[in-house]
Parts: sequence; structure tokens; C-alpha cells
Amino acid sequence: MKNAPYDVIVVGAGNAALCAAISAQEQGAKVLVLERAPQEKRGGNSAFTGGGFRMVYKGLEDVKKFVPDLTADEIASTDFGGYTREEYLDDLGRMTEYRIDPELAEILVDKSTETAEWLRKKGVRFVPRYGAQAYKHEGRFQFFGGLVVEVVGAGLGLSEAEFKAAEKQGITIRYNARATSLLYGRAGVEGVRLVADRVEEDVRAGAVVLACGGFEANREWRTSYLGPGWDLAKVRGTRYNTGDGIKMALDIGALPCGNWSGAHADPWDLNAPEYGDRDIGDAFGKHSFLFGIMVNANGLRFVDEGADFSIFTYAKYGRKILEQPALMAWQIFDSKVIDRLRSTYRIKQVTKVTANTLEELAGKLEGVDKEQALQTLKEFNAAVRKEVPFNPNIKDGRGTTGLTVPKSNWAQTIDTPPFEAYGVTCGITFTYGGLKITTKAEVVDAEEKPIPGLYAAGELVGGVFYFNYPGGAGLMNGAVFGRVAGASAAQYTARR
Repeated sequence: MKNAPYDVIVVGAGNAALCAAISAQEQGAKVLVLERAPQEKRGGNSAFTGGGFRMVYKGLEDVKKFVPDLTADEIASTDFGGYTREEYLDDLGRMTEYRIDPELAEILVDKSTETAEWLRKKGVRFVPRYGAQAYKHEGRFQFFGGLVVEVVGAGLGLSEAEFKAAEKQGITIRYNARATSLLYGRAGVEGVRLVADRVEEDVRAGAVVLACGGFEANREWRTSYLGPGWDLAKVRGTRYNTGDGIKMALDIGALPCGNWSGAHADPWDLNAPEYGDRDIGDAFGKHSFLFGIMVNANGLRFVDEGADFSIFTYAKYGRKILEQPALMAWQIFDSKVIDRLRSTYRIKQVTKVTANTLEELAGKLEGVDKEQALQTLKEFNAAVRKEVPFNPNIKDGRGTTGLTVPKSNWAQTIDTPPFEAYGVTCGITFTYGGLKITTKAEVVDAEEKPIPGLYAAGELVGGVFYFNYPGGAGLMNGAVFGRVAGASAAQYTARR
């Protein structure tokens, strides 16, 4: 835009936003990033993630492209498997009950590997996801679930690497700058209005990319759209994702899209703080439930803990916990599986009880019907198919028989002390409803025509995730469409 100080304004500073900013700058645009948070709390939800990226890969040779320093011992002792385009698309389809926008799904999958390579060139470092997506069984690791790498340093490592890349490229970043509305004229979007130090300010640009997250930190919106009880959920990530970008776009006629009553929500420590703790990050999450059982306040199981790999169930089980009495549950394990629990179970800030007998354990489960919990444990132990071999790296079919709520895989009798139990509640990560975009990341209006100069990426885009979510697809979605949005915005301003 003529006389505008910037070509592209990016609202937000998480993974999607910074990918958009870097991508736009690569296309020759002068870019401004607006971060609502102060600098010490920058990075949006991305800073709180476990750092997993789901992508298409063909085996060891592809893994070595992302982790070039794999040791000879790691290579010899690991089956890295592979993850095809068809498998990725199938997982996205079945997780979303085939409601995902097929064109967006294909872009996400087809650009996943090249986007991860692009991130690595920008300074993001990856390592194999041992301990979360591969267990040592009979002397060998075997990766499962299609998620093979994570970022060194998890979410904070990703955030810092992307900020370093953006700053190296000369991108301007303003902190404590909350965008409140879009400047919209006859030619389309012309910039944003922001508030900094309680003073309103208009900043002009040729295009705007909205990448400032969903509305999971907005109690009122959560209750309105997700339903009763959601105002009491813990927020896993940033307190600043309150739906600002979505509201700004809707105010100028953007089309809402996606699963507005749905959200990514997982088992989260019962006594975690109301919002995410950057020092703890993803470690309040308790995702090893597939090796034990979960009981509610009535002492009853309420989900099939072994329905699938936890990477395909954890994001919907938070909702199940929120539906239970007192909005809580306890995960119970015995000593046969304790060494397989993820490192998130070993942090100092954990709600945990231990016991040497099941009777003692049941009595320590705060808020739980002791007698029913004991009965549930006895019935579960009697129902385990002990003749089926246990294997944590495959769906082993070691399930139960005769239970009202079955356990389909990885069923182990809970009979060997010491016993451990962990209190959990619902932690909401991000919301699934948002804005409708084109394959070029253009935000569309009620007639599904692109709004000139307006683009979006990341968690405020609707139409990608419904009901459930395959782990690692969120960061990849943000990176892929952030990169697309930034390039599209830069190309638009060049034409304009």
C-alpha cells in the first residue's frame, strides 16, 4: 500500500505467526509482528507445546535429514518406520470423522516434509521422539503413530529458534501490542488498530495475517460455544489467546467455520495452575493412561484407555474427564509399567499418591468412592486377557473381556506393588472453531469470496480439526499455513 510503513502486519507471535512473518520477509515484504504479550511471555501457545511435528517420512534416510547426528547405536537399536501421505490423510480423516476440509488436508500433508526442512534451515533442531513415540521392548525401539521427531527444547526451543530467525531477517516485533480491530476500506484490509500502554494507534499495511490463536483463554466464549463446565477447565497454554483475531475478522464480515463446540483438551494435572507455566510447559500433561486405568469420583472407569495410541486419543479425553463428577479422575498404575510412564509423570509439581496395597491406594484417592474403586480394580484384573502378549509399540490386542467399558489394548493386571495414582482434570489447549480460509490462506466472507488483504493461519483457522486430533498435527498445521499465508500476503502487497 502506498505510504504504508509496512507491507505485511502479522498479528500474533507463535509458531504460525512467525512462520508467516519469515515467509513474507523472504518474499521481499517489510514485516511487522504484533505480540500482545510482554517479551518475557512471548510465543503464544507454541511455547507450551511438547514440540512434536507430524510429517510424511520414508524411514531412516528421511529421519537423518532432520536429525543428522543420530548415533550408530540409535540407528542399530531403532525401527523408525515410516509415514506415508495416505496414512497421514487417513489419520486426519478418521480423527475428524471426515469433516476436515479436504483441500486444506492435502496441503497440510503434502507440504509437511518440505516445511519441516524449511524450519531446520531456519535453525530449528529436531531429535527422535523416544519415550513418547517409541518404547524399548525386547531390546529394541519401534516408532508408532506416525510422529517421529520433536524440537530440541520442546515448545520454548521452537519459539526461541523462530524468534532468532525472525530477528536475524530484520523483522520488527512489537510487544505489549494488542490488535483490537482491522482497518478496512473500499480496497480491503489496510492495517490494524492496536492498543499499547492504554493508547490506541493505527498502523497501516498492504496486508494483514491473523495468527493469534483461538479463544481457549476466554472463559465467556468457552462457556458460550463449548458448553457448561468449560469455564472451569485449566488452560494449558497462554492466557492471551482470547479470540481477538477471530472477532476482528468476524466484525468485517468474515465467515465462521469449523467445530465451534470442539476443542483440543487432554488429561492435565489436577492441581496445575489456571494458565500454562512456561517453566513446566507440556509436562502437566498425563498421557500414559494407556498403561493403566482411569477412575472417576464414583470409582468407575469411563473411557477405553487402550482404544488407540494415546497420540490419537489424548486430545479428546480431556473432554471426557470434564464430563465426570467433580471434573476430575485418577490414573492408576502398578510397578510393572511405572518405568514406561512418560517423563511428565516425574516432575516435582505433580498430584500423586503411592501405596503398597490396593486398599491403601483406594483410600488415598481424594474425592473418590473407595469401595467402588476397589471393586473396579478387582473386576478389571479379572477381565484382563493374560494369554495375549503385551507389546507397547503396537496395538497388541491384549484387552479385557466382559467389562461394560472395555480396554482394547495394553491391558495389564494392576496387582504388583508399589502402586501409583495421578490426579487429573481437563486442560484445554486450543479451540477448533475459527475462520474459513482458501488454499492460499485468504480469509473469506459470507459469500466465500476472499477479503482483500486478509490472511489467517494457525489455531484461529476453522475447518481443519473436528472432535479429535492426531498429535503433532497442530504445530505442523501452523507452520505449513503460516508459511503459505506469509507468502500470499507478500505477493498480494507486491501486486497492490
